Amino acid sequence: MTLGRNDSGIVRSPNQVLPDGVKGPFAALHMLLSMSIELHHLRGFLALADEKHFTRAAKRMNVSQPTLSRNIRRLEELVGRRLLERTTRQVALTPAGEELYDQLRVIIPRLESALRPETHEDVFRVGFAWGFPTGWTQEVIASFEAETGMSVRVHRHDAKLAGVDRGDADLAILRGRISAANMRSVTLLRERRIVAVSTRSELAGQEEIRWQEIADHRLVLNEVSGTTDLADWPSDRRPSVSVVCRNFDEWLEAVASNKGVGVVPEFVGRQHIHPFVSFLSVPDAPRVPLSLVFPQQGGHPLIRRFVAMAQAAVGAPPTVRED
Repeated sequence: MTLGRNDSGIVRSPNQVLPDGVKGPFAALHMLLSMSIELHHLRGFLALADEKHFTRAAKRMNVSQPTLSRNIRRLEELVGRRLLERTTRQVALTPAGEELYDQLRVIIPRLESALRPETHEDVFRVGFAWGFPTGWTQEVIASFEAETGMSVRVHRHDAKLAGVDRGDADLAILRGRISAANMRSVTLLRERRIVAVSTRSELAGQEEIRWQEIADHRLVLNEVSGTTDLADWPSDRRPSVSVVCRNFDEWLEAVASNKGVGVVPEFVGRQHIHPFVSFLSVPDAPRVPLSLVFPQQGGHPLIRRFVAMAQAAVGAPPTVRED
């Protein structure tokens, strides 16, 4: 079966025709139903694409691993394409899987939002992956609530975009390079970096290290919400990776256990004290951008107000016009 796109961006069979008057998100819903695909198939696929691991995805979906496996196989049968490459250790998306994922990560949150019962709470949701900034954020939240009458709720999400791409947050505060379809990023400031080492490391007695010297040591990487990537070093002089983690807590314990060194924004040394971790300054390290990320279209009507207030609080020039 050859797949194409309809006006809503969802993959479809060329023989499927939408009835007159079926448009927008409901066109996508009609197309899914006409293919006998159910939402739990798609939610399971999204969870597996995010987690890259059947056990973690099944836990996130609150289903058994065999159930998730059956749902994924059924989805592949219905769309007529292999969506995943499976090995004994990991799961990877095929090109068809990547295409479907890019579409569903936009469509499904909108569809769920449209079907969700209305609430009468005036809430503005701010997501973050780890290390919520202090100082200016509390000032902005207090002023925003006072001026708008909205209640701001801060949520942690262990995901690259902290839930803003899935409709779980109206805006996210994120560190590092941000590149995501249908999202806009506004950089507020750039933070210094430091190196975290175990108190048992040979580096523990030093006060500082040069950026290039880090390549001589094993590196602990947080691949989901971390701010460091091997591409931050020249291609001919990069550190070897000893441990790959999926969140900050795992990263911190790996460093504390002397599995390798880690690179983080400077604020971590002030906020996250661990009895077996010490920090070294890196004067010549490239700085880490801290940005506000939000949907390009269809977002909360007060996003621009929040962004403008945040820019004013940190002294950044305004780049987003309030409507």
